[in-house]
Amino acid sequence: MKNTLDEVLAAGVKRGAVPGVVATVVDRDGVRYEGAFGERQIGSGVEMTTDTVGAIFSMTKAITGAAAMQLVEQGRLDLDAPASEVCEEIGAIGVLDGFDDSGQPVTRPPASPVTLRNLLTHTSGFVYDIWNEDMTRWHEVTGVPNILTLQKASLSTPLMFDPGTRWQYGIGIDWAGQMVEKVSGQTLGEYFAEHLTGPLGMTDTAFAHNPTMLERASAVHARMPDGTLAPIELPPPDDPQFEMGGGGLHGTMADYGRFIRMILNDGELDGTRLLNADTVAQMASNHIGNIRVESLHTAAPQFSNDAEFFPGEPKSWGLTFQINEAPAATGRPAGTLMWAGLANSFFWIDRENGIGGAFLSQILPFVDSGSVDLFFELESAVYDSL
Repeated sequence: MKNTLDEVLAAGVKRGAVPGVVATVVDRDGVRYEGAFGERQIGSGVEMTTDTVGAIFSMTKAITGAAAMQLVEQGRLDLDAPASEVCEEIGAIGVLDGFDDSGQPVTRPPASPVTLRNLLTHTSGFVYDIWNEDMTRWHEVTGVPNILTLQKASLSTPLMFDPGTRWQYGIGIDWAGQMVEKVSGQTLGEYFAEHLTGPLGMTDTAFAHNPTMLERASAVHARMPDGTLAPIELPPPDDPQFEMGGGGLHGTMADYGRFIRMILNDGELDGTRLLNADTVAQMASNHIGNIRVESLHTAAPQFSNDAEFFPGEPKSWGLTFQINEAPAATGRPAGTLMWAGLANSFFWIDRENGIGGAFLSQILPFVDSGSVDLFFELESAVYDSL
């Protein structure tokens, strides 16, 4: 497997699919593959290494979901109680019904309360402005900052539909992170360090770089209109007011491989149990019924292309994971879990075959064809090697 996967990744760098890449493949017992190719910043001469740190953005969601489910196990959170019982601000949020003649937003009360299950499955009505023009307009009209500013006000956006009636990707898991903070009395980073990333030995995963992480951090790049890549600056938000459970972590793929192995091992890793086995099975099952994952149409081309993984194939959602409802051309079976991060990082977890992997590139916009194609080439090569 090593020679094959090395060839896949090296070829991807050579053809300009990515400036640099790190990937890991794991099974229940350990690491099957680690590789790194290319540069941390294109043209710098600084090599990508397997301990390179990157912004994993929405790969954070699965970790926040695991934290929430630990608290569900303890009876401190309830999947189906109104989320406003924990974060009362959610109870004041209405559904956006449009804009009046003067251009001001019109809202109404939701038909049912938002629940933690809604938040974890993207069926709450909360969306991202990156993929929703009405939400972009709402931010412009109201002047309320968006989620990337890490201002508390950015969480209080209206719902775009009644909870439980459709799927649309959004800030729900940021609210789930707020619920974890409220019941634990800790910041999300403190909770992770004590109850998840710490016990898992994920020492290079955090909301803020420590000095050694910063020394190994990759630059972020933009795909230019002519297909070339250029490094860009993504300055941190001024005066952040919360830690973003939906997308705030930085980390290594080696660390994320340990999280994947915990899920493959039904909630346990190296003798440490983080979740009950039935909880992991619950997280890995469809929680949206006959609703299906929708394609994401960009409202912010600088941040994302139109996005859908395995277009045309039915996909449901578990408790923070997308689930393939049919086998995929890469070799993954139905029931495989996956998701991704805005700067084109990806992971998959195949509990049937006991294998999974994580892939880091640092490129905008999201669903960059070079990155996505290389990730799926890697996954296909893994299954061909089994």
